[in-house]
Amino acid sequence: MLTAPADAPATGPGWKWRAVAERDAEADGAFVFAVRTTGVYCRPSCPSRRARPENILFFDLAREAEAAGFRPCKRCRPTELSLQQARTLAIEAACRTIEAAETPPSLATLAEAAGLSPYHFHRTFRAVTGVTPKAYAGQVRERRATATLRDSGGVTRAIYDAGYDSASRFYDGAKERLGMAPRTFRRGGEGEVIRSAIAESSLGLVLVAATERGICAVRFGEDARALEAELHALFPRARHLPADPAFSELARSVIGRIEQPEAALELPLDIQGTLFEQRVWAALRAIPTGETRSYGAVAREIGQPTAARAVARACAANPVAVLTPCHRVVPAAGGLGGYRWGSARKGELLRREGAGK
Repeated sequence: MLTAPADAPATGPGWKWRAVAERDAEADGAFVFAVRTTGVYCRPSCPSRRARPENILFFDLAREAEAAGFRPCKRCRPTELSLQQARTLAIEAACRTIEAAETPPSLATLAEAAGLSPYHFHRTFRAVTGVTPKAYAGQVRERRATATLRDSGGVTRAIYDAGYDSASRFYDGAKERLGMAPRTFRRGGEGEVIRSAIAESSLGLVLVAATERGICAVRFGEDARALEAELHALFPRARHLPADPAFSELARSVIGRIEQPEAALELPLDIQGTLFEQRVWAALRAIPTGETRSYGAVAREIGQPTAARAVARACAANPVAVLTPCHRVVPAAGGLGGYRWGSARKGELLRREGAGK
């Protein structure tokens, strides 16, 4: 049985060994490996028995392996889309169909377009996105309603324009989605009290904001006015107050976490997201300092093993930098991957934490 070399880190030069040893389907398409003794090359997830490490060669592209005299494996067919890749593309197409439709397409219609039975489509859709097709359509509808609340002539009009068949269906759970009542959200946070402060850190300016329930935003930036404008644009009619002594201490704690990531810190959060996003964010907060996870690993930890792309989207939607450490999630294929506040900051945060050593 092939095992990754003892010095192969989760990221860096040893990641290919680890991907092959674990038959990581997330790495399919990132590289191929060839076996000297058989003369074939395979995708990382190939189920065939593994060769001895000294007989394995890595190539970034299939054509490079073929140029070196190797032929494609007939079992894993590395020149074709893997089953997971093909299904992911089909589900992405279904998501675009749902997002473009005025009314949610039926399960049968979506399944037929994907070339799957309704049962397998439903199961595959949930595995890839983390939610059911019905729940995804509901989230699309909620986003439409939220986006039009401020601009509409009234809440009722926005609700029906977004596709809800009754106002009560929208109001159910509205506070969990918006963090406040729909009318308050439409009125730019009218009635909400938000305290904020901007402080210098070694990674640039940091905006920390909180409602009465907890920290709602931690954002990096280059310009204080731009950070303030961003917060005020989100809630233009909220009551924005300067930092009082208690909040100043809270903000200093956040900055301290940036400068000393090993410091223990438990702070109340007021962050809104879908149930899937909340599960991802909770998993991120469980990653120990100094360690990283791939998007696929996080997906497996929350019980959705093929939802790596949905995990990446949840990381991008993280509203509280560092406190929910989305910077600790990296691609299985190596490198830093994306980061809402810049790859340079992500790399520096990981360096300080000792990740990948």
